[in-house]
Amino acid sequence: MKRSGLWGIGVLAAFALLALTAPLHIGDDQLDVVRVDGPRLAPPSAAYPLGTDLAGRSILHLVIWGSRESLSIGLIATALTVLLGTAVGLLAGHYQGRIGQALMHVTDWFIALPSLPLAISLSAVLGQGAASITIAIAVTSWTATARLVRAQTLAVEARPFIERARALGAGNRQVMLRHVLPNVMPLVLVSSTLTVASAILSEATLTFLGLGDPTSVTWGSMLQTAFSGGAVTAGAWWYLMPPGLAILLVVLGFTLTGRAVEHLLNPRMVQHA
Repeated sequence: MKRSGLWGIGVLAAFALLALTAPLHIGDDQLDVVRVDGPRLAPPSAAYPLGTDLAGRSILHLVIWGSRESLSIGLIATALTVLLGTAVGLLAGHYQGRIGQALMHVTDWFIALPSLPLAISLSAVLGQGAASITIAIAVTSWTATARLVRAQTLAVEARPFIERARALGAGNRQVMLRHVLPNVMPLVLVSSTLTVASAILSEATLTFLGLGDPTSVTWGSMLQTAFSGGAVTAGAWWYLMPPGLAILLVVLGFTLTGRAVEHLLNPRMVQHA
C-alpha cells in the first residue's frame, strides 16, 4: 500500500479511537452549557489546551465528542448512499429495457438537480436533526454510485461466465446477486471511502446553515455557533480552527485511504503510478 494510504488509515484510526473512547473521559456536565463552570471564550492554556467556547466548555472536549456525531452521520449516510446507488445501478445494468431506461432517467434527473439546494430543502421539510441531514445527504449523493455500478454491471454481464451461468439455469436474481454483485463490490468499496469524505463535508455544511440538531455537538455545529456567537469579530481563532482542522484531516484521511485502496484493487493503476 502507498505511504499516503497508511497516513490516511492512521488519521482515521486516531479519530475513531477518540470517538469510541469519548464517553470514558467526557461527562455530560462537561458538555452541558448550564452546568459547565469554565471561563468563557478563554484562549488556549494548560487547563484548556484548545481554549473554551462561549459557554465555557472545553474546545478539546467538544472536538472529541463532535467526532462521534460527525463520523456517525457520515458513515450512516454513506451506507444509505451505497445501498441505494448499488441497488439502482445493479437493476439498471441488468434490466436494459424499459426498467433500466426508467431508472437511468431518474438518476439523470437527480444529477441535474443542484445538490445543495435539494439537501437544504429536504432538511427543512424533514425538520432539524441528525436523521433529516443523513437522509438529505443520502438522497443527494447516490447517483454517482448508481452510474458506477451500472457501468461495471454491463461490463461483468458481457463476460462469458455469465452466459454459462444462464445456460445452467441461473435466473435474474441469481445472476445479479451471486455473479455480478461480488465483481462490483470492490469498486463500491473504493467509492464508499470517498463518499464518506463528501458526506462529512455535507453534514458540516448543512449543520453550519442551521439545519442540524441544536442540542447535539458536531463539528459543523461548532462552526455555526462560533460564527453566530461572534468568535470571528472577537478574534477567537481557537474556537474556529479545531473543528475546521478536524474536518480537513478526516476528509483527507478518507480520500487518501480511498486512493490507496483503488491502487490495490486496480493493478493497471499501480503499473502507471
